[in-house]
Amino acid sequence: MSDTYDLDSGPDPAALAASVPEPESVSAENPVYAVGIGPGNLEYLTPRSERAIRDADVVVGFETVVEFVREKTNADLLRCGYRDEAETLATFADRVANGESGTAVLMGDPNHSGYQFVGKVQSAVKRPVRVIPGISSLQVAASRARTPMEETVFVTLHKSGDITPDLRRLCDEVGDRHLLVLPRPYDWMPEDIAAELLDAGASPSLEALVLERLTHDDEEVKTTTLGGLQALTNESDDETSPFSDLSILAVRSN
Repeated sequence: MSDTYDLDSGPDPAALAASVPEPESVSAENPVYAVGIGPGNLEYLTPRSERAIRDADVVVGFETVVEFVREKTNADLLRCGYRDEAETLATFADRVANGESGTAVLMGDPNHSGYQFVGKVQSAVKRPVRVIPGISSLQVAASRARTPMEETVFVTLHKSGDITPDLRRLCDEVGDRHLLVLPRPYDWMPEDIAAELLDAGASPSLEALVLERLTHDDEEVKTTTLGGLQALTNESDDETSPFSDLSILAVRSN
């Protein structure tokens, strides 16, 4: 995560996004849409998501996300990174305030690790925001790893701010339930999470899968154990890892 994107000393915008349910009348109030585009393979883009992108006057999102959908719309595309995120969202808000229809795009499903950006959009536009769920790589990972969601603990570390409670939850559940984890590039990658779980007493023989670039042509799935993953910590640091930033860790229960 960028050094300029640090929530340790401030409120988490995800709290705003999750503070209250969407109002029942949101669909009648010309909302801004927060759309999950899926895992990056447009075969997983839902028709409802595609329509919200296609019909928008202006679309905003992180550059890599916007690039996936640029051929799906004639809207003006506002691309941002962490450093210019606030400025770009302010421009988006001005366009929406002047009567244009706006759609924010997020990878996967906004309900999986996307609420910080949803909250920032909601704060910027001062308008109702309607979330349109997408197909998440988490759902694909659960299918590949055969870890039914009702028997699985899902935790995302791919966020700014304190992740200590999330790590504690994983340590409490490992071995008893399947785990699906979104790592945080590059300080909390699969090998680092494995080391944390083993330090907490998890069995090194637990089956672990690292699923990379799911649904893309270069998709890879590495099947190993927690012990095998921990052995890779000597190949990583806060800036590098044996795995890509598009990775999911699945740890199967006993």
